Amino acid sequence: MQQRTLITNGTLYDGSGAPPVAADVLIDNGKIAKIGPHGSIKAANAKKIDAKNHWVTPGFIDTHTHYDAELALAPGLTESVRHGVTSIVVGSCSVSFVSSEPEDCSDMFTRVEAVPREIVLPLLKKVKKWNSPAGYRAWIDKHPLGPNVASFIGHSDLRARAMGLMRSVSGVRPAESEQKFMETHLSEALDCGFLGMSCMTNPWDRLDGDREWSKPLPSYFARRAEKKPLLEILRRRHRIHQSAPNLITRVNVLGMALAGAGIGRDALRTTLITMMDLKADPYVLNLTRALAYLANTVLRGNFRWQSPPVPFDLYYDGWDSVLFEEFRAGQKIRDAAKDVTSRQRLLEDADFRAKFRKDLLRKFAPKVWHRDLADTVILSCPDKKTVGKSFAEVAHERGADAIEVFLDMLLTYDRDIRWHTCLANHRPEKLAQIMQSEATLMSFADSGAHLSNMAFYNFPLRMLKNVRDAELRGKPIMPIEKAVWRLSGELSGWFGLDAGLIKEGKQADVVVIDPQRLDGSLEQVKLQPWSKGFKFERLVNGGEAARHVFIAGNAAIAHGKPVAALGKKRMGRFLESTL
Repeated sequence: MQQRTLITNGTLYDGSGAPPVAADVLIDNGKIAKIGPHGSIKAANAKKIDAKNHWVTPGFIDTHTHYDAELALAPGLTESVRHGVTSIVVGSCSVSFVSSEPEDCSDMFTRVEAVPREIVLPLLKKVKKWNSPAGYRAWIDKHPLGPNVASFIGHSDLRARAMGLMRSVSGVRPAESEQKFMETHLSEALDCGFLGMSCMTNPWDRLDGDREWSKPLPSYFARRAEKKPLLEILRRRHRIHQSAPNLITRVNVLGMALAGAGIGRDALRTTLITMMDLKADPYVLNLTRALAYLANTVLRGNFRWQSPPVPFDLYYDGWDSVLFEEFRAGQKIRDAAKDVTSRQRLLEDADFRAKFRKDLLRKFAPKVWHRDLADTVILSCPDKKTVGKSFAEVAHERGADAIEVFLDMLLTYDRDIRWHTCLANHRPEKLAQIMQSEATLMSFADSGAHLSNMAFYNFPLRMLKNVRDAELRGKPIMPIEKAVWRLSGELSGWFGLDAGLIKEGKQADVVVIDPQRLDGSLEQVKLQPWSKGFKFERLVNGGEAARHVFIAGNAAIAHGKPVAALGKKRMGRFLESTL
């Protein structure tokens, strides 16, 4: 039995989008037992939390994570929970740890998501005793979860299990028996409550390991004839298709919209990454809006982009970032990741440097990284004189070419030079438009991935800060209650999750927020150890605005700090699809 808790004197935003009310909330036996006006609830032996001048909200939902590995390693998922996230979704972008063998899962996950293979592979070999959706669900149901967990089944995971990893990335079509296996396995996952299937069509998501190093993920090789029966299963079962378009050509996004159309049939719920205001290609924002209009209005679909409601800041250790995969010369550097000598030879080669220059200066090629070396900041480097400057500024001081200086510094310092840039959502007025858009879902944090490259774990609090600050300036983006809804109730409704609302009888996933702490500390990031016992560091977010966090009535965060039981005692549960 959990301790009874009475949250008093707070301003309640219940996640429905309704205006806030001055209300007390009683949590009893893991549920919202009662909601009433201040002072109206009498609860003997209840622990009282005074929320005067605080907001009381539902736990937030992060619907795009890659917590698949960390869930096994440190199931408290503390970095999200301490910022008020109480429900997460794993199995995104075609990669899940459901069906395939441990080494296959690791190879499909670690390079793409920039999580160390030397940690993930031994971990999977130790804990992964299942190879089916039912087996994964049984493991989750006994695991000491911090937040609630929902899951997609990954198409790359399905394809590698059905065909074997080598065949799945060889370009051949699945045999009839292999296709049947994928369809049966997908149906089993949906029977187990999975949200749907995630796919990947972007070619610069590549394999790790010693067997099929640097080949695109298995899902990339699937053709329409293979995917169509799988998507029809999702359509019949009213489940979700999650994917990413080809970020090099961007053309196939039209096919995804057509596949989800609801003219003469049920619409297929489809969500893609991502609507952003890219520095590299500013026109993309309007294209994503136009596509959503086409998909939802003309084709009568149920289509949503996913968006991070924050500036998209990225941190690089030398050349070590997935963004180098988007152009051929960058791929060659990444392909030499295992061999320092080969990488140095490559960076010294005049022909390669000419190709790198050509790729960086290519004006009309679609891109995510803007490749502007003046729009960078060197954060650390053995040459201390370069710290705080852009690569272009260093080049100017040396009287040299910026691209040559950039390559020279990569050659000299390799991963020992750390630098930063912002890729997108840098214009406040455009970010406000994204947050207001009905065509997008406020949830694309990639939590649990790209561990040293980015940190958006606190995106709900940062969105609330942005909305609150705009209101104080007299230029409101939306009411606070709508922002809370966009981060909770809207997501639970679209994804089919029993979460995201404070309502009597519902599971008590509750956050107490100090709005005075919605300040600049939320914008800060720092490196800290990923998990005890490992030397690998990851970026984490600053701020302690979420003063108390409850998951199923269990105190997970108290006075801004994780409690000792988080990750040891089971708090959350597996969230089955309610669609």
